[in-house]
Amino acid sequence: MARISIKTAQKQQGEATVAGWARNIRLHKGLMFIDLYDLSGMIQLVITADSPAFEALANLSLESVIEVTGGLQSKPPRKDSTEPEFEVLVKSAKVLSKADAELPIPVLTKADNEADVENRFNWRWLDLRQPEHQKVFKVWTELEKGFRHYWDDAGYIQIYTPSFMSTASESGAEVFSVKYFDRTAYLAQSPQFYKQMAMASGLEKVFAVGPVYRAEKSYTNRHSTEFTGWDFELAYIESEEDVMRELEQMIIKGLAAANSNAGVTVPAPSLPFPRLTMKEAKAKLAAAGIKAETADDFSAEEEKELGQMIKKETGHDFVFVTHYPVSARPFYHMRRDDDPALTKSFDLFYKGIEITTGAQREHRYEILKQQAEDKGMDVASLEDYLNFFKFGCPPHGGAGIGPARIIMKILDLPNIREAVFLPRDVKRLRP
Repeated sequence: MARISIKTAQKQQGEATVAGWARNIRLHKGLMFIDLYDLSGMIQLVITADSPAFEALANLSLESVIEVTGGLQSKPPRKDSTEPEFEVLVKSAKVLSKADAELPIPVLTKADNEADVENRFNWRWLDLRQPEHQKVFKVWTELEKGFRHYWDDAGYIQIYTPSFMSTASESGAEVFSVKYFDRTAYLAQSPQFYKQMAMASGLEKVFAVGPVYRAEKSYTNRHSTEFTGWDFELAYIESEEDVMRELEQMIIKGLAAANSNAGVTVPAPSLPFPRLTMKEAKAKLAAAGIKAETADDFSAEEEKELGQMIKKETGHDFVFVTHYPVSARPFYHMRRDDDPALTKSFDLFYKGIEITTGAQREHRYEILKQQAEDKGMDVASLEDYLNFFKFGCPPHGGAGIGPARIIMKILDLPNIREAVFLPRDVKRLRP
């Protein structure tokens, strides 16, 4: 196919072959007008009644895929634009794929209620034809490129971790169990154990991109049962501050890439990001009259209000909250020397939502084993994991990042499901 993109055709002008979706079809005084869309943009096609293309497209239905060849000619610019615009005077055309006349959802109409949203997810491949929905994945692509550029420049090594595990990596209450031949396996809630294995292997700096599974019966706008996680881990750290500084650099690099190449404008955050201990954050919220649901974590309302407070006070969209209590953190988070009831961990919030959890890990075998016992965990089932630390392991730490939440906030989407290709939640397992 000699087809070029609409954007390329508009730049080179002359005669071109373009292809895409027939988004709008109009007949007027012996002329047929079609708005043709592809991933790069839209252009108007003009077909005269005496052209062979007129008959070829006579029974065309909306959202059919067509290919046309013709000459580009200028048209009057829109009132809100001074840029020259072009249309294609079509000489020949063919239908590559004819769409059913009755579309199950209107492609260009926005969803205006929850039932409409659910129906759109039933026909997600049609829903994703909207340019604004395709933009989600352009932003995601550039954001990940930025992160990868940082990982590459900083000497990180990519690892690919399994989804099947012999024991739960986080909490047994939030894990999917699956039949694995003659025994039970669990879908990974994170690549955490394997990142730490990489530290014990001497890889020093690693990152992983892959699926994460959480069996949470949550119906909020920010939870999924399956999502893509970005994880990193690095060795020879002094404290969790080293991890936080690395994360700051990754985010700056990622946002810069999205700004440059994905058509969004996100203010470049200044360094360092604001930092609060959990105690300080809770006190700030209490002073503002925001009631806490629990003492060792934040509710969605608290996260939102804290984000607004930090934005007002500092102009910053990001804030680290540190010094989480042992009760709120996994057994492998290192405890603080000055207060063993607290961990060397943090969460990073962006525009009022948690996007990252990280910590310095406990790398000392006997202490790690004791912390697992303190949490009431079955130490025997953790034997493979605990063995990582029996034969020497450097001090290390890392974090898990939820890119869909970042995208959700960059584009101001109402629900995390809008930020993923095919959402999975408590009720949705199709398409």
